[in-house]
Amino acid sequence: MIENREGQRVPQIMFRTRSGSDWKDVQSDDIFAGRKVVVFSLPGAFTPTCSSTHVPRYNQLAPTFRKHGVDDIICISVNDAFVMNEWQKSQDAGNVTFLPDGNGEFTAGMGMLVAKDELGFGKRSWRYSMLVDDGVITKMFIEPEQPGDPFGVSDADTMLKWIAPDESEPLNVTVFSREGCPHCARVKSTLQTAGIDFDVLELNTDYSERTLRAVSGAAVVPQVFVNGERIGGADEFEAWHRKVQDMAA
Repeated sequence: MIENREGQRVPQIMFRTRSGSDWKDVQSDDIFAGRKVVVFSLPGAFTPTCSSTHVPRYNQLAPTFRKHGVDDIICISVNDAFVMNEWQKSQDAGNVTFLPDGNGEFTAGMGMLVAKDELGFGKRSWRYSMLVDDGVITKMFIEPEQPGDPFGVSDADTMLKWIAPDESEPLNVTVFSREGCPHCARVKSTLQTAGIDFDVLELNTDYSERTLRAVSGAAVVPQVFVNGERIGGADEFEAWHRKVQDMAA
């Protein structure tokens, strides 16, 4: 039976991390003492749910967490430092601190070390998240004890809603662009000035004109999408942005 450890202190262990070509020993107090930290733990680096959803969303929402007093966001997995460093690099997740729990000591101390022998994983972490304030666990979201790898409550959005229930979710914005396009540059400049994070897809590098037509029904750039909705080109985007500003005023 997995135990909810709210009100208890986190395990005191040493994490063996790598910085460049050097080993660096990090104690639990170096991470948690005098700080408010969100931790999420998962079965393994490079695994599908962890890479496609769990890590990217925490990385995306990190600035919003910090706005509400969170000092750091920690990803812990029973993997070694080399694997965790490469995983962070491949995920481009600079807003999250990746901690290797290679021997499973922290995970065992949390009562979250479980057998994944059927997958050839050995002992790994159950999936959970927690808020830790000065070393004390103040909130935990633990996935239900069901077969497989359930993922429904340890996500970034659930944790953010608990910390800041009135906080609106950040916009998901993607710009289909072309190198040298002045209208594309205008859209990107407006987004940057407004402090809105966005992804950019460049023509003939990230997509083809056929893809643009298939997705947007248009053949000209930029094409801006927000939360799954096509806003349109530069003029349509600027009209949308003015409307958003007026609503926020």
